[in-house]
Amino acid sequence: MAGGGAFPPGGRRFVADTLGYLAGRWRVERTVYDLSQDRCGTFRGTADFTREEPGVELRHVERGEFTWGGETRPASREHLFEPAGGGAAFVRFADGRPFHSLDLREGRYVADHPCAEDVYRGEFSVLATDCWRVVWTVRGPAKDLRLETLHHRI
Repeated sequence: MAGGGAFPPGGRRFVADTLGYLAGRWRVERTVYDLSQDRCGTFRGTADFTREEPGVELRHVERGEFTWGGETRPASREHLFEPAGGGAAFVRFADGRPFHSLDLREGRYVADHPCAEDVYRGEFSVLATDCWRVVWTVRGPAKDLRLETLHHRI
């Protein structure tokens, strides 16, 4: 892997600062599974985590192409990642609504987000200095999804 490689074998996966680790540009590969319909789709693109000023929030902008049912379309989304003290972060939707907390300092984090009657559970894992993964499982009356995303630093 480029840009730092894997953590030492047997070593603890550790990130000193969540926002510092995420800052920069990432290649994004996502598979979306609709478990209720036994269908899947893919997203391929980039994610940019940028600051307008030092010490403030990171703006996360993801852009790429989403393929579902044989059709490919442009796709994008945005989030705000705010400092939450001690190296952790709080994530908001682009319109400012709260999403979830995030703390990658131990290399793994689980976050829950209720959305109407559905519940999103995100499992974040730092795999290397230049690679991290998130798996969102969505369960409820409206959705039964699994989204697996791998980020590689560019």
